[in-house]
Amino acid sequence: MESLLSDDKQTHLSHVILQALQETPEGTLRGASSQALKEIKCLLTESMKAEEHIHQLVRSRLNSYSRRIPEGSSEWDVLYEKTYREELRKRRLG
Repeated sequence: MESLLSDDKQTHLSHVILQALQETPEGTLRGASSQALKEIKCLLTESMKAEEHIHQLVRSRLNSYSRRIPEGSSEWDVLYEKTYREELRKRRLG
């Protein structure tokens, strides 16, 4: 599966997140910042993979309905959002 963000963008976002964490009162870093950046990047990758998996699952579920619902229609959008949120709740992600 191809990543949604390039390696450069993931690296940049990791630096932005680390900087934001360090600027909070609770953002005390223990250990090397390089290790923290590596962990942040790993979490970003896992999160994007989970989101893509849920997206595919929701699309598959909506396409399996006996009555065809045109993708892009307002009905599709409402059902997609509802089903997507249900999947997030099942996984305790949202």
